[in-house]
Amino acid sequence: MDVQNLLNKRQELIEYMESSGYSANYIHRLKLEIEHIVSEATSKNWASYADIYSEYTHKPDALNYLGEKHALLGIIEDFDIKGQFPTGRPRQKRGKYQLLSEEFKTVIDYYCEVEKKRGIKDQTIYVSSQNTAGLFYDLQTNGISQLSEITEESIISSFIRPDGSLRRGCSFMKNVRMVFKACLLQNSVEFQRILAFLPEFRKQRKNIQYLTPDESEKLRQTLTDSDSPLSLRDRAIGALAFYTGMRSCDIAGLTLGSIDWDNDIISVKQQKTGSLCELPLKAVVGNTIYDYLITERPQNECDNVFLTMCGPIRRMESSGMRPVAKKIMKAANIRQSAGDRKGLHIFRHRVATQLLQNDVPRPVISRALGHDSPESLEPYLSTDFKHLKECALSISKFQVAEGVFGDA
Repeated sequence: MDVQNLLNKRQELIEYMESSGYSANYIHRLKLEIEHIVSEATSKNWASYADIYSEYTHKPDALNYLGEKHALLGIIEDFDIKGQFPTGRPRQKRGKYQLLSEEFKTVIDYYCEVEKKRGIKDQTIYVSSQNTAGLFYDLQTNGISQLSEITEESIISSFIRPDGSLRRGCSFMKNVRMVFKACLLQNSVEFQRILAFLPEFRKQRKNIQYLTPDESEKLRQTLTDSDSPLSLRDRAIGALAFYTGMRSCDIAGLTLGSIDWDNDIISVKQQKTGSLCELPLKAVVGNTIYDYLITERPQNECDNVFLTMCGPIRRMESSGMRPVAKKIMKAANIRQSAGDRKGLHIFRHRVATQLLQNDVPRPVISRALGHDSPESLEPYLSTDFKHLKECALSISKFQVAEGVFGDA
């Protein structure tokens, strides 16, 4: 691995990051990583940045810092190999792909190519390929590096522990099956054989957490209270999610041109479905967004409404919405226990439930939430307590022992 270019030009990278607003601490860690690469590349026989990352994954406490190492190595690699300066946007995780045998890599590459031609969304392809890479990596650690070596026992052990409990769930299985089916054209005999080994799981319906009336009221007060510790940006994001039920990805993708201030309408091309969705711009939402745009939003050529608050200034990504949701809930002093649902999607669930309880027709709710299929509304029915109570049967005709419903 030739590190001469990195050695000669590393100061350009450091100066760029300093001028772009990266923190001194982050730049310091980047410097240490560069020094480590320059000093160890020859003695450790690294051939690529993938080799460096691979070494980190084999350390006992690797999980504690792999995310940061991936980000730092990504910045250095892009600068060293491609001459690109960092944009501040998160890179996709390397996952296990870089550690796979060439045959296993070929399978994932073929799947990605086929699905892209079919028009499948990038995120769907990414998740399915990462899940399959995880399965292949497990097989590889057990000495299997070719498709022909895969046995039913090796597949079963990758999904089910010796005590019968599941290592991986239905979604993982579905994604792996999707990859193997797409590869049938490449090698029908081998993949038919492997598909037959995949165990069948019964899909389980999870109980969906929801906002109680008390939690909703606390959130409402927090989002409208001028003395709350929330920034104007976070308050505007919360108001959009709380009153409109917009998805995180659509809030992150909201542009200045998406808001029709004259007609009080928000027009969004949904990232999940690709369809156009028009929502009413309530005064409480519009006023909060306006305050953010006029008072707090950094001056920037970016057309997106919501920008990061520290350098380098750029549009917010959907991954940045979860931390905002957690801040909002902390300010409202709700959902602070381990396991509590804290993402913005619970706000979307609240909007759907409110509309159902107010007897709004289901097709209207589906349009308001941007659903392409009416079936997408099914998960929200479990918290429509008003109408669920109407389905309850009277027990007046059944004999009940004395004292059952009385005081103990």
